[in-house]
Amino acid sequence: MPRPKKIIFITGGARSGKSRFAQELAENFPGPKAYLATAQALDKEMAERIQRHRERRPKDWETLEEPLRVAEIVEEYGDRLRLILIDCLTLWVSNLMARFPEGKVLEEADRLVRACQQAGCSLIIVGNEVGMGIVPDNPMARAFRDLNGLINQRVARQADEVYFVISGLPQKVKGPSS
Repeated sequence: MPRPKKIIFITGGARSGKSRFAQELAENFPGPKAYLATAQALDKEMAERIQRHRERRPKDWETLEEPLRVAEIVEEYGDRLRLILIDCLTLWVSNLMARFPEGKVLEEADRLVRACQQAGCSLIIVGNEVGMGIVPDNPMARAFRDLNGLINQRVARQADEVYFVISGLPQKVKGPSS
């Protein structure tokens, strides 16, 4: 009997081990998988970082690189794969903010949540927790923090499981006991 589909949200600070944990979880799901990457190689260091991420992925996974149309990709691929790992929600929010007003960013986030709910596959969504530090000193940074927090809340609310990763240690916040 096939496993029921799940939506899993993994959050935590930068370099906390979120992506590694997400990939480990994903490897437990049978069948065809895709890694949906939202990062853009806007400079040499980021291009090298993206390349390292590509090299860490299992070779039998499909790699989808899309900085903006994440909901559309989930809609397009969600019924033919068993799992999509989206990394990273935070970069996606940043990419959207660079092009659209706040209302449009929230619309896209709601569209992504609906696409995840309607997809035939499981999803693992990785995003940063950016609200645990000081209040940013400028309006753009505060808007980013606020939007990211709102979108994280929307995704977490709909997720079957939520993990917070700190110093490489995943802590289950929501979902059935292991």
